[in-house]
Amino acid sequence: IHHPEKGNQTSVTEFIIAGLTDQPELQVPLFLLFLGIYVVTVLGNLGMILLIGLSSNLHTPMYYFLSCLSFIDFCQSTVITPKMFVNFVSEKNIISYSECMVQLYIFLIFIISECHMLAVMAYDRYVAICSPLLYNTIMSYHMCSRLLGGVGAMAVVGATVHTGCMLRVYFCKDNIVNNFFCDLLPLFKLSCSDTYINEVVLLAFGSFNLFVPSLTIFSSYVFILFSILRIQSTAGRSKAFSTCSSHIMAVSLFYGSTAYMYLQPSTNSMDQGKVSSVFYTIVIPMLNPLIYSLRNKDVKIALKKILEKRLFL
Repeated sequence: IHHPEKGNQTSVTEFIIAGLTDQPELQVPLFLLFLGIYVVTVLGNLGMILLIGLSSNLHTPMYYFLSCLSFIDFCQSTVITPKMFVNFVSEKNIISYSECMVQLYIFLIFIISECHMLAVMAYDRYVAICSPLLYNTIMSYHMCSRLLGGVGAMAVVGATVHTGCMLRVYFCKDNIVNNFFCDLLPLFKLSCSDTYINEVVLLAFGSFNLFVPSLTIFSSYVFILFSILRIQSTAGRSKAFSTCSSHIMAVSLFYGSTAYMYLQPSTNSMDQGKVSSVFYTIVIPMLNPLIYSLRNKDVKIALKKILEKRLFL
């Protein structure tokens, strides 16, 4: 249905998702690659949630937060990837205006949640390593609930503001979204109306959602590193270093690619943005369970116990 508006112009009621590439010979290899990534993401994150739920020795704040991160990663990937597969197997990937706005809203909730969840996890590690004797007092059930409530509130507020601003934007001519999902910047580029307010809101919220958590994370890790350097045993020091380095790597990839996408001037090429989008929407949700669990002794022990239980039943 076209709504006549502004003289004889008509508003766009559906969008075409351009996808990652328009080269036919790349469609099948990319479909298989992203299918593989999605399967690993689903198995890794749901496996992590299940393992933490079933293992009583993993019922601690650290693993509680890790299962929340796995849930966020699973949902974020599921909001985007299945719809993206349509691009690889069909000629046109059409999404209605309302579906596009719903996808944008849900995606924003999970991407903002991830920004703050990583900060909460870094704070948890800081308390565990720098104040081990006070850990149970500081990271009480109420404190964990408050932190998670804060993450959820910031995500819902941010997503509601961004999507609310997007609903006031008018689309009349172009309807090809130059990305593999409905994201803010590609939609700004299609707008017939002024997006100055949207861009200011994006810059303000984007800066807050990226800089506040990354500042929390890096200051937590600075204190953690100082504590590690005071550890006498070389084995203890190298174990703490290897855990921190893998976390810092995951965090840098996530914040780096997100900042590159959302804090760039709107004149920059969307094609470069697509590559960074792939990182924070598809690759990171797959890597997180691997990075946070494979180098973790407790997780390996819990997995071994559960497998032994199942085998001997």
